[in-house]
Amino acid sequence: MALSAALLAAAGELTRRIHEGVVARGFEGLRPVHGFAFARLAPEGATVTQLAVHLGVTKQAASQLVDEIVRKGYAERRPHPDDARARLIVLTATGWACTRAADEAAADAVAPWVELLGERQVRALRDGLLRIAPDGPLRPVW
Repeated sequence: MALSAALLAAAGELTRRIHEGVVARGFEGLRPVHGFAFARLAPEGATVTQLAVHLGVTKQAASQLVDEIVRKGYAERRPHPDDARARLIVLTATGWACTRAADEAAADAVAPWVELLGERQVRALRDGLLRIAPDGPLRPVW
């Protein structure tokens, strides 16, 4: 298998395992794309336009996703502090709890890698990947 295919397969498996871990922790009605949106919203929120760019989707698609996570109680719209025309989408307490659950699920998902490869090799893998793609963005492969 080519390196690119192996990386995509590992990313897909990791995404699946994190999503299953989030669901197992009681956060239902979500899809993996929601987690990628939460990753962008987590630091300080984002506008729909910023979220669309991050996810690589149209503004309309991002708006529909925001409507969905707002309706489910994971995020809320607030006035933008610097732009009266824009709304800032921020995570609610439930959204933050879901994000923490995803972090826990991610740790659980990579734990077998340490058993399989060893801690030193996993650390080297992480360091190498961070050198290749230091700034992300963390988004789904459509």
